[in-house]
Amino acid sequence: MPANKKYIFKRVLLKLSGESLSGSNSNGIDVEVLNYLTREIKKVYDLGVDIGIVIGGGNIYRGLSAKEQGIDTVTGDYMGMLATIINSLALQNSLEKAGIPTRLLSAIDMNKIAEPFIRRRAMRHFEKRRIVIFGAGTGNPYFTTDTAAVLRALEINADVILKGTRVDGIYDSDPEKNRKAKLFKKITYSKALDQNLRVMDMTAFALCRENDLPIIVFNMNKSGNFRNIIKGNINGTLVHN
Repeated sequence: MPANKKYIFKRVLLKLSGESLSGSNSNGIDVEVLNYLTREIKKVYDLGVDIGIVIGGGNIYRGLSAKEQGIDTVTGDYMGMLATIINSLALQNSLEKAGIPTRLLSAIDMNKIAEPFIRRRAMRHFEKRRIVIFGAGTGNPYFTTDTAAVLRALEINADVILKGTRVDGIYDSDPEKNRKAKLFKKITYSKALDQNLRVMDMTAFALCRENDLPIIVFNMNKSGNFRNIIKGNINGTLVHN
């Protein structure tokens, strides 16, 4: 089913953190959260929108803590990439149990569990109405899953990056610590940089700015938010040029 022309986005890249899968737990995967995410994604899939997904691995392993554990940075980053594959497999399994066809494409060759990332193959999967999950980051150390999300979004010609978080968007300070924090409805890349707002890591942010790829930061924990954005009701923060 093709995307309806009334929707402002026809192909999106959804970026989720690995921590979002752990729910109230400090780590691991919460099945209830996984089921909730599946329901929210299905609402958008049923609209006929193409969906690519990049999910982090911080609920299983964080490369940033590698040095503290005596692990060198490159090894730690590769461990983090493998953690994203675990999360991607869990999400893929949940989506397919809900009747949604998916494909997992990995930046690191592991042909027993995932297809290798090939741009043309990803585009073909979209033509066949499959959700495409991109695992293992960029396949290179020193790059975050934020950067991987932007890179994949550009490669698949996504209209927007939708970054699902647990807050309502981008604030001038941490809303979980400051109850008077101001929410931005719209903000330019330049202003976000000037105010040192941590939207994404600098590499990812620069790629978005240079390629005029908009970012919407929204609360994924509010049911229906993902679908409403596709319909034009942007309940979050739009970052643009």
